[in-house]
Amino acid sequence: MLLLARYVLPVTGNEQFDVRGIENGAVLVRDGRIADVGHALELRRRYPTEETRDFGQAVLMPGFVDCRTRLEYATLRGITNDAPYVDWEAYILKKAAMLSPQDWEDAAILGAFEAVRSGITTVADTTRTGAGFHAMKAIGLRGIAYREVGSKTRADIETNLRRAVGDIESWGDAGGRIRAGIATEHLYTCHPEMLGAVARYATETRTPVCVDIAGSIEEYNFIKYGHAPFAVANEDEDLSAIEDSQAAALLPTGCSPVRYVLNWDILDVPEVLAVQCVKLDDDDIAHLAERDVRVGVCSRANAKLGMGVAPVAKMRAAGVTVGLGTGSVAACDSLDPFEEMRFTLLMQRASNGRSGFITGPGMVKMATLDSARALRMDDQVGSLEVGKLADVIAVDLSGTRQIPTHFPNSAVIHTAHPANVLMTMIGGEVVYDATDEISPLLTMDPREIRRILANTDRARAKLRQA
Repeated sequence: MLLLARYVLPVTGNEQFDVRGIENGAVLVRDGRIADVGHALELRRRYPTEETRDFGQAVLMPGFVDCRTRLEYATLRGITNDAPYVDWEAYILKKAAMLSPQDWEDAAILGAFEAVRSGITTVADTTRTGAGFHAMKAIGLRGIAYREVGSKTRADIETNLRRAVGDIESWGDAGGRIRAGIATEHLYTCHPEMLGAVARYATETRTPVCVDIAGSIEEYNFIKYGHAPFAVANEDEDLSAIEDSQAAALLPTGCSPVRYVLNWDILDVPEVLAVQCVKLDDDDIAHLAERDVRVGVCSRANAKLGMGVAPVAKMRAAGVTVGLGTGSVAACDSLDPFEEMRFTLLMQRASNGRSGFITGPGMVKMATLDSARALRMDDQVGSLEVGKLADVIAVDLSGTRQIPTHFPNSAVIHTAHPANVLMTMIGGEVVYDATDEISPLLTMDPREIRRILANTDRARAKLRQA
């Protein structure tokens, strides 16, 4: 199939070339991969019998790669909007305990549907229930499903890890689109020896690891000084009701979260993704760069919960690969890569001024190719290059707020939103088509979608009443 549009943004990594992209461009898709990219007239002449689809005043670009999400949290969207991080976390955990296994499955489907209709083709999803993996498989998303595991006590480490590994082994690879990974729980709820156990398992099996680290000042103070308003426990007693002053001596390591986890080898795993990474100093960044730890930042969630601003410019200057994640809809309300790009670009410019200034093409690259690099998938996705998998989206740029359009990157970042996504293709298969009158989601029966929407609405009512 020959896809045509006013603009094609290949996102090859050559920022000068990617500023304007290819005007009146085309992308040839064959056998699930990109077979050619160029000007429409040339490709039409080269492939005269090829079926074509013209998106008009739109841009064809690589699908977004979401470096951090929790699809199964979709039902928790907006459940609390005005709480700082620690209070938000406690409230979310309380509400999450009320959801049934079916609630989690339906929520994850809802989240996966929102992802593809927002132009996201690849996700790094963290799931405690397994619902995220099942939803990725059902909708057709590509990516890594990280099975989250933790333990407050040493005695439960082996049992909890064995359960997580059992889930991972049962998932399979969903036709090669999904890899199974493992994620550690927050440092303030996870026994440190679990970090070491996960590191050993992941190294032996070449399993990708996701670690949530340095996300807040509360976590930083807990790790370094042993006090913070978290519900924590050691192996002997439940400390969930202990006041900060009483817990002051629980875990005073005297070092930052990054240096703390270095003791447990979790950052030496061959494929590790660190997410959040807000509270980092120069030494922390040097450690990440030295070990080739890839990073996923979640700017909107961090800002909304008062967590801080990740030092993206410093990390990139040190050679750390930094990708973009939407975080969790329980925190920022939407799986919206456009808003994530827009907010991150503006926040980083405001924080850094001329130093580390991120351009429009640079931000589009961060949300696509750099995010694919963060997941070590850039040899297959993240750009429109011959031989790569055909993960392609079409974004409408015909709105009055978008014309005239001279710089498609800027238009995508500053004027577009999920409602502008016309088509989402994954591996050459159209999974979302905004023009389909029956159902824009082409990988699921419309009746099943209606059932899921009804069930998630009932789950929300249950959460509101409690």
